[in-house]
Parts: sequence; C-alpha cells; structure tokens
Amino acid sequence: MRRKNDALQERLLACAQQLTEEGGVQAVSMRALAVRAGVATGTVYNYFANKDELLLALTEHAWREALEEMARRDCPGDFCTQLSWIIAFLRERMNGPAGRLMSSLGKAEDAGLARMSSMQAALAENLARRMADDPRIRPDAFRGELTRDAFACFLVQNLPPLLRPRGESPAMLLCVARRVLYEP
Repeated sequence: MRRKNDALQERLLACAQQLTEEGGVQAVSMRALAVRAGVATGTVYNYFANKDELLLALTEHAWREALEEMARRDCPGDFCTQLSWIIAFLRERMNGPAGRLMSSLGKAEDAGLARMSSMQAALAENLARRMADDPRIRPDAFRGELTRDAFACFLVQNLPPLLRPRGESPAMLLCVARRVLYEP
C-alpha cells in the first residue's frame, strides 16, 4: 500500500474548503476537487473514499484549526471567564464553515461524531490545563472521583447544546463551574 503524501492531502483539503466557501457543500464533488487541485480524480479517491469521507475530513480539519487557534490565544481572567470566552469562540465557529460542514454530514453524522472524539479530548485537555493554571481555584476543589480531568470532560460533554446557533445560555454551566471551583 502506498504511503499518502501529507502535503497533497492538505492541498486537497484546502481546495475542498475553497469549493465550500465559493459554492457551499453542494459544490464539492470528487471530480470538482480533482480539477481544483490539478490531480486525477483517482488520486482524490486515494485519500477519501467518497464525498462523506471528504466532508468528515474537512470538518475535522476545520475543528482542529479552531482548537489550535483557541489554545494559542491567551484569555485573561479566572477559569470561568476563560470558559465563557471559549464557549463564545466555539459558538462562533459553529456558525461558520465548520458548523455548516457538520450539519451537512447527513448519513455520515455518526461517523463524524466518532471522529470528533479526538477533538473533544483535545478540548478537555485544554480546559484541564487552564484550570491547572488558575491559582484562584480552591485547593480542595478536586478530590475523590472529581478530578481536574474528570471535570474537564464533564464540561466538554455539556458544551454541545451551548454551541448550537441559537443554543442555550451558558449561565448554568458557568454557575456550576464557579461553585465547584471557587466556592467552599
């Protein structure tokens, strides 16, 4: 089996992103992508089995970039202030290309959710790091089964309804976080 060329795969994803920005998801086809990238259609199929697989990869790529950007940004304030910013940042991304891609997955939605588990793990890791960096969190906040990592996973599990375009208010989740982390 031939090893895939990472640079070509990145180029294919960049071209697919251009196609979605210009004409929406319906403008993306394996043939259109091949033409845009200047490769044979068979080459595209070497990287993506079908359009759903391509859209999944594109969605994952968009979310990876968003999480990397989020991790690079320094948000001042305590963890709850940062969490509020993170929710707003990710909600904005859900209203952008990544969110539109996710909503277009159709029958591949289950596969997309499974592939997004790595993105959820990266987000939980980022949240745990931000909590570890907050000296205002009370020393006994994490004990027993309530570890920093477990709490980060709890937060990630409760984010999806808050990230939808007209999602729920994050006030309840922020209140829970503030009580767990700062109140005796």
